[in-house]
Amino acid sequence: MCRAGAAGAPGRIDISFSRYDDSDLFGEIRPDGLHPYLLGREAMTGPEAAYLFVQCVSPQLKGSQERPAQIDGRLLVEEVKLPDTPPIREANLTVLHSVTLAVVKKLGCENNAGLPDKPVFRPRPD
Repeated sequence: MCRAGAAGAPGRIDISFSRYDDSDLFGEIRPDGLHPYLLGREAMTGPEAAYLFVQCVSPQLKGSQERPAQIDGRLLVEEVKLPDTPPIREANLTVLHSVTLAVVKKLGCENNAGLPDKPVFRPRPD
């Protein structure tokens, strides 16, 4: 969907979206460097990546009234090593949330696919 990076500076952020099925969800799996948050259907974030899974019911998406469209947003930070701290994780999730919210609004998803206007950072309990 988009790629951001300052000319001549190290690092780049890539954001993409795709459709997912339930087997793509992390569930109870905790990959190294990713931390679960209570946002959307499922959210995981870390210093190098963030994932946000939502479900969308929209007149623009045929069949979503019967079976919600499952949309997966991914943010990847390349060529930069950042510390694994809550502010870094939440910054990545903030960027992904913002772009995902714009996508679900453009698609006309009911209730913005369950996303709040501003992200609320609540780590998912173990």
